[in-house]
Amino acid sequence: MRAGGVIAYPTESCYGLGCDPRNNRAIRNLLDIKQRHWNKGLIIIAASVEQLDRYIDCEQINMSKVLHSWPGPTTWILPAADGVSHYLRGIHDGIAVRVTDHPLASLLCRTCCSPIVSTSANPEGKPPALSAEAVRRYFGDKVDLVIEGQLGALERPTAIYDAISGKRLRA
Repeated sequence: MRAGGVIAYPTESCYGLGCDPRNNRAIRNLLDIKQRHWNKGLIIIAASVEQLDRYIDCEQINMSKVLHSWPGPTTWILPAADGVSHYLRGIHDGIAVRVTDHPLASLLCRTCCSPIVSTSANPEGKPPALSAEAVRRYFGDKVDLVIEGQLGALERPTAIYDAISGKRLRA
């Protein structure tokens, strides 16, 4: 990932595609592989809240609900810090972030000393990959590394909430 590669790895509910969120070239490559338009934005996951510091600006919001849900399978839209790539935010002012409790995903973030992009491993409009083999069928050699491992217990993608309004955006 440090060299700009795209990886696939297990998450709470499905395999995810990831890359270094500081590398716009890697993000564009991930979006091309997934056939996803940049304007939708992406989720980044972290092993700790501190890993998100350079991506979020939480001075104007109450973080108690957010912090109470982490680590865990809840994604929050938080105000994006100045300078956060539009490839991560899409056309939005906020950025989708999660402090994951999935053991392997969290280990990846700790090993990289950074959060990582996390979007479901599937071409746009197809069901998310639930195995390493499904990732390989979808993407072949377009993904630089597929990490095999166990999925979390969720049957659906993580819930997404807006931290400002409190509204649930994805069930």
